[in-house]
Amino acid sequence: MLDGRRILLILSGGIAAYKSLDLVRRLKERGAQVRCVLTRAAAEFVTPLSLATLSGEAVHQEMFGHAADPGGIDHIRLTREADLVVVAPATAHLLARMAVGLADDLATTLLLASDKKVLVAPAMNSRMWDHPATQANLAVLAARGVERVGPAAGTLACGETGEGRMAEIETIVARIEALLGAGPLSGRHAIVTSGPTIEPIDPVRYIANRSTGRQGHAIAAALAELGARVTLVSGPVALADPPGCTVVRVESALQMLNEARAALPADIAVCAAAVADWTVVNRSTEKRKKKIGEPPPVLQLAPNPDILATLARAEADRPRLVIGFAAETEALLDNARDKRQRKGCDWILANSVAEGDDSSFGGADNTVHLLDGESVESWPRMSKREVGRRLAQRIAAALAE
Repeated sequence: MLDGRRILLILSGGIAAYKSLDLVRRLKERGAQVRCVLTRAAAEFVTPLSLATLSGEAVHQEMFGHAADPGGIDHIRLTREADLVVVAPATAHLLARMAVGLADDLATTLLLASDKKVLVAPAMNSRMWDHPATQANLAVLAARGVERVGPAAGTLACGETGEGRMAEIETIVARIEALLGAGPLSGRHAIVTSGPTIEPIDPVRYIANRSTGRQGHAIAAALAELGARVTLVSGPVALADPPGCTVVRVESALQMLNEARAALPADIAVCAAAVADWTVVNRSTEKRKKKIGEPPPVLQLAPNPDILATLARAEADRPRLVIGFAAETEALLDNARDKRQRKGCDWILANSVAEGDDSSFGGADNTVHLLDGESVESWPRMSKREVGRRLAQRIAAALAE
């Protein structure tokens, strides 16, 4: 899928550099030409010989005096001849140098001289990742158009657990394919709804639910990794925007519906948001006061618009594949089947939110059953990120048929 594509791979000095040997191998298997740039710190973890053997190309380390470039302009030639620049691993130190525009070695000089798309795969200790300086540097780079994949959460090389692991090689490869227009969903547009919606009672109070948006955001990220152009319509969540997605923030169900419809046409619609069923008709423009001796106010509720059914039953601009979620406390599969028929969607992913089941709302994992017509696929419990990847791959396979 990457036949003839030229990738410039920069390795910076982190333990995750050893994984980039496998990245080179995977890219070569897909027909890409890979040239490697090794920082001095990275050379403490992997050798130029290993990279040269796997890539079949000379490895570049120094700014001046390279045998293949006696004129000393590697930083110009290498970037001009690349289709994509990938930094994996991207340490906190290298990200900081990129953000301020330093050019004090070959790697940073070619990054500053490059006019090509740049993809970074951060890898570092979780405290370094969470530090405000690192997050500020990432924001600067994102504003300049630098793409990012990862990091993932898990056990780190130092023995601590948290976010900071370099993304899995398969994930990085998928993102490279997407950026080069070679992903299985390249050219497709996906709309994903995520998170809760909130319905105001007054300027202070509102009706909402327990959704964190983790599953919807994971699905959006996975679709983007496979090359889709993703519009993520999100209710209020405390999550970072998934890389590669256009994020539209809303609060109410009506706002979410309007933004989802505005994003049409689309090939795929995944309605993962936990939309409030009712809105408050007699909402107050002033804060409702609690008065001693008086009963609580009576809220007049009206049904909210049905986003899933609206997209699934649209006469014009209906997405080719419309997917919903069924969060149930009882009769999981029966209720999910009934919901799929009532809504008119193609697939339903059913998951339990019964009391005591922490695998859905608020949790990092999920257990889902995919209903496609009369067939049911019961997936084992897995992380919400993995659910997103598995669903994205199944979507890609379905649209390819």
